[in-house]
Amino acid sequence: MARLSVELQRYFFEEERPSQVKLAEILLLAEERIFGFLLVLLSLPSALPVPAPGYSIPFGIVIFLLAVQLIAGAKRPWLPERTMRYPIELKKVQGILKAGLPWLRRIEAIAHPRMTYICTSLPGRVIMGCAIALMAISMMIPIPGTNTLPAMGIFITGFGLIEDDGAISLAGLVVCLMAAILSTSILIAVFWGGASLLDFLKEWLRSL
Repeated sequence: MARLSVELQRYFFEEERPSQVKLAEILLLAEERIFGFLLVLLSLPSALPVPAPGYSIPFGIVIFLLAVQLIAGAKRPWLPERTMRYPIELKKVQGILKAGLPWLRRIEAIAHPRMTYICTSLPGRVIMGCAIALMAISMMIPIPGTNTLPAMGIFITGFGLIEDDGAISLAGLVVCLMAAILSTSILIAVFWGGASLLDFLKEWLRSL
């Protein structure tokens, strides 16, 4: 089975494509890697340190649906027909991939099947599904700072699923935890007039 970066390079840059592509067509690349493939693909625009307006909320909704199905123990994901047929501009996809493929190749260079029970067992997939669901909710919050790190956590965790690499998925869960702390801090800062969770932690440590 070819690496994901090779498949994406071939499909989007080396073969003739219409000006718009549909998710259903892209999923033909996934084969049995479909859960991880979808998580990587849908989180990539928001995970990159470049603006990706209009992606976080709709893609976050789809990622949340995938996370729920992971928790439920589904072997293959179900997505609404409207989502599968939603047209995506080819040039936008190519622009995202130009920025994202170098990062994907770096991860592929160190990825291989290990600690596979984390990716294949029901408890492991439930834990990943819960973390991904929370990160998807954070992605949908229209506040700067609550999108990129959660999407990075989803991207890394999903890539571990593609390669059955439990070590990479664990690293993704660590990023998800960091993202949860950051997003919580930002939300507290927004709703409590500038006092962030980090400020509270500093005060608590001083009091000790």
